[in-house]
Amino acid sequence: MTATASKPQAPQHRKPARRGRTLREQEGRAGLALISPTLIITLVVVVLPLLWAIMLAFQDARLINIRRVGVFGHYTLENFTYVMSEPGFWSSLVNTLVYTVAGTVLSIVIGLVTALALRDRFRGRTLVRASILIPYVAPVVAVAFLWETMLNPQYGIVNTWLSEPIAFLTQARGEFLGLQVPVALLTVIAFEAWRYFPFAFLFILARLQALPAELDEAAVVDGATPTQRFRYVIMPQLWRIIALLSVLRFVFTFTKFDDVYLLTGGGAGTEVVSVRVYNFLTSRDDIGASAAQAIVLAVFLVVFLVVYLRFFAGGERDDQR
Repeated sequence: MTATASKPQAPQHRKPARRGRTLREQEGRAGLALISPTLIITLVVVVLPLLWAIMLAFQDARLINIRRVGVFGHYTLENFTYVMSEPGFWSSLVNTLVYTVAGTVLSIVIGLVTALALRDRFRGRTLVRASILIPYVAPVVAVAFLWETMLNPQYGIVNTWLSEPIAFLTQARGEFLGLQVPVALLTVIAFEAWRYFPFAFLFILARLQALPAELDEAAVVDGATPTQRFRYVIMPQLWRIIALLSVLRFVFTFTKFDDVYLLTGGGAGTEVVSVRVYNFLTSRDDIGASAAQAIVLAVFLVVFLVVYLRFFAGGERDDQR
């Protein structure tokens, strides 16, 4: 046996490993190329305007000196101090919370009741379901003008049914059953619930259609009443979608501007923070103060989302384990 033949040959494994690394690198570059348009759009549309707003909130930025405001300007907390000490800020924040919570709860409750009523089959169900979506898909300018006309104290159809006319959109306070109630604020809350309950209706109806029919049938066989079936069979299947609807509607309503502004212009005790930001920007030309109020609004939203993710989304992950 020769010396050359006795030498063991080392196995060749480097080429497959190199090929595997090359394949992973190619997949990584392909994934980065696919998501890069979304990243660029998010950066340009969301991140850069947010950073610009934060920068303006900490500077004395007005319309007259906006060209002199830059990244290396003079930063201060005076805008936040001015905004929080200005009369009407805390009342507008309270109005925003009341408007948001009441509008969110009412829209979800009405959507739930409507979805339960239209769950079973009947003649014309498709047409009725489609008509439910009209408030949501109609232009906000059109429906706001419709409500203004209907609620007008002089020629509105609603006041023809009342013994005394009520200025629903211009009356800050009114007496009802011996109590002083915020008439205009309740009116815009009713408008919010009417306009956006179809959003909740769609989500809840889709979940109801996916419920196993065997559960409801078993409850009927066991002699459960409609109330018991709703409480013990239907609601346990709906609470997750209702929690999702709550956070979505809360975020959308908390930053709502057009509905309130078109109906009342923020007057008669209906000024919310978004309308206040617009008024500071247009009537006072105070860009820094309006940006500071917008940042305060965003902080409240972040706190709410943290609470939601802590107590709802976290519990959902625990259930899936």
